[in-house]
Amino acid sequence: MTTQTHGFSCACCLPAGFPGGKGVSRRAVLAGLVAAPLLIPGAVRAADGAVFDSMLLSCIDPRMVTPVGDYMFGRGLRGKFSQFVIAGAAIGVVAPQFASWQPAFWDNLGTSIKLHGITRLIAIDHRDCGAAKIAYGEGAVATRALETETHQKAATAFRAEMTKRQPTMKLEIGLMALDGGIEMFV
Repeated sequence: MTTQTHGFSCACCLPAGFPGGKGVSRRAVLAGLVAAPLLIPGAVRAADGAVFDSMLLSCIDPRMVTPVGDYMFGRGLRGKFSQFVIAGAAIGVVAPQFASWQPAFWDNLGTSIKLHGITRLIAIDHRDCGAAKIAYGEGAVATRALETETHQKAATAFRAEMTKRQPTMKLEIGLMALDGGIEMFV
């Protein structure tokens, strides 16, 4: 079989209406037929065929991009979760200081449920979080114990709100150290 390469100016590549154009090619029609089912809401699948079922809620802190990604990838979730990033992660969703942001999270979660069939939310807060300091004050995170307690209270409030809004949603909430170690709140 011989493959001939030619430029986009060839008549077979021009859409109808262009001088010398033939319209839509069989390849374009076939590609559309293959892609069309992907536009139908329902069980969305990852490249390897696995169903998306998780959404990650994480903080905007650039220091956490790699550790959070490593954690998710280490769980075998590379390319298999939707994501919402907001200052403070769970704190950003429950702290009164950030009330104006919170509808965006809940609307996004609803959309992820509709589009991706999300049944589990993984929320990852982190230590030395600037949003926690803004929301609750420096004293609330002044020591490791106080910081843990502050994040735990926010996690409890987040869990309560999630239970009220999405009672069937599985929820995992963790507090990640800057080095990627994670402590899960049950």
